[in-house]
Amino acid sequence: MPPLLQLFLLSIFPVLPCSAPAPFSAQQQQQPVPDPCYDENGLPRRCVPEFVNAAFGKEVQASSTCGRSATRQCDASDPKRAHPASYLTDLNTAGNMTCWRSESFARHSPQNVSLTLSLGKKFEVTYVSLQFCSPRPESVAIFKSMDYGKNWVPYQYYSSQCRRLYGKPSRTSVTKQNEQEAMCTDGQTDLYPLTGGLIAFSTLDGRPSAADFDNSPVLQDWVTATDIRVVFSRLNLQGNRDSEMTEDGPAYSYSVGEFQVGGRCKCNGHGSRCIKDKEGRLMCDCKHNTEGPECDRCKPFHYDRPWQRANAREANECMACMCNLHARRCRFNMELYKLSGRKSGGVCLNCRHNTAGRHCHYCKEGYYRDVSRAISDRRACKACDCHPVGAAGKTCNQTTGQCPCKDGVTGLTCNRCAKGYQQSRSPIAPCIKIPVVVPTPVFTSTEEPAYCEQYCKPPKGNYKINLKKYCKKDFVVQVNVLEMEMVGSWAKFTVNVHSVYKCRDDRVKRGENLLWIHIKDLSCKCPKIQLSRRYLVMGTSEGPGERPGLTADKNSMVIQWRDAWTRRLRKLQRKEKKGKCLKP
Repeated sequence: MPPLLQLFLLSIFPVLPCSAPAPFSAQQQQQPVPDPCYDENGLPRRCVPEFVNAAFGKEVQASSTCGRSATRQCDASDPKRAHPASYLTDLNTAGNMTCWRSESFARHSPQNVSLTLSLGKKFEVTYVSLQFCSPRPESVAIFKSMDYGKNWVPYQYYSSQCRRLYGKPSRTSVTKQNEQEAMCTDGQTDLYPLTGGLIAFSTLDGRPSAADFDNSPVLQDWVTATDIRVVFSRLNLQGNRDSEMTEDGPAYSYSVGEFQVGGRCKCNGHGSRCIKDKEGRLMCDCKHNTEGPECDRCKPFHYDRPWQRANAREANECMACMCNLHARRCRFNMELYKLSGRKSGGVCLNCRHNTAGRHCHYCKEGYYRDVSRAISDRRACKACDCHPVGAAGKTCNQTTGQCPCKDGVTGLTCNRCAKGYQQSRSPIAPCIKIPVVVPTPVFTSTEEPAYCEQYCKPPKGNYKINLKKYCKKDFVVQVNVLEMEMVGSWAKFTVNVHSVYKCRDDRVKRGENLLWIHIKDLSCKCPKIQLSRRYLVMGTSEGPGERPGLTADKNSMVIQWRDAWTRRLRKLQRKEKKGKCLKP
């Protein structure tokens, strides 16, 4: 690079601290070289690859090269007379200036020639320069591609006839609104030597946002390129003449000694060097939990905040999702990230070890937290194991592990009856209240049977149901006995009335009701009744104002229910409706 151009570019783009270090002493060489992407405390910071000539040693595709068909001036078979495109990017010194040269053109023939350079990956280009061996062309256009040559956009134009050749004014003020557009510069031919010459295009010089490059996505995109193409449109005929003559007169050609593209391998502040992968492709050596050819995305499982380019103030390191060691994949959610104050947006996927939640931070349904273990422990969640009969569901309290128990059932897993309850055979009500012991009259062993036998009428075994008995009763109902308690000298049973076959009391309806039996009748087992069983109850009602519900005594029929009685009772109902109960 010419010294004046180098000083000019360094004043605009100072080299960041990634250049080659000073020689180490023998003791220093044994110490590991610090990673530029982390400070002395191991904290991440912005890092960039060193500033290089990205074109050096790379292949240039020229649309025209002298010697492809041998001429007097160029013969590809003779190294001393060949002018291949490889001379554009080799090592050039003042004592060894090799030049590429195009084919010769007549004065009025088409003069378009292009040089195309592939950088191998995205670079952040700061300048493009060409050192000519011939006079500088009168019109030159520089293009860039960001997608490896699929699409091209103009970078810069040079011509004394900007408007006529390129449709651009020769003088345009650069503002923030047009700083990503190519400009055209007047040729200023009087400043160019007749032999040699230089084009030095700076991508950022004069762009308003250059001073705040870190915060200008427009300019970050503007300097990015994977390929550079230079198109020569018109020769400078002054002093540019080959010794070769054509039918139309003297022949002219383009000749360039050095093609440079200065810049840095684009790593978005997350890599300090570029290396070649197994396939030989150039890519960034990414840090800060990033990956990709340009460190342009977060590594898998590092989606707790969105990927961002590093800058001088913040490294913007990609952060791992917080999944408490229970998930291997996660995704980013912008809404959650905003709600968290832009701190965390990761959502864990497929939580393992019976965990659930955005961070796999609580136990899934059917499990509860073992507080003796850390939430990151593989066995932090224990199965509820709710009893299939005693529990009202399979989901327990996630803090205590307590299962929802049915009435009368207790225990962490609902596996035993509570105090005052006893086990039943019903899966619906597995535990029922223990009946209160009813005090019975004090009898001697010979007096009790005699007393109860004389007291209880009709005899205990007289369970025949006929129309006569049906007509004498005030109510005939089917009930399920639920529970019992003592109220003075009466036993109060809570019953569920399933069917009403006869009832002269409007207060008796289907559903929950009461059945009263005097302690004297109950102690002699007339009627005999047990909890959690169904009975047919036939009796007479007490007058209004007495105890609510039904009353049974020694004269009532309380018989354990048989399904076969349904048909007989319906038949008696029909006979009553026909008035047969009124006949003498």
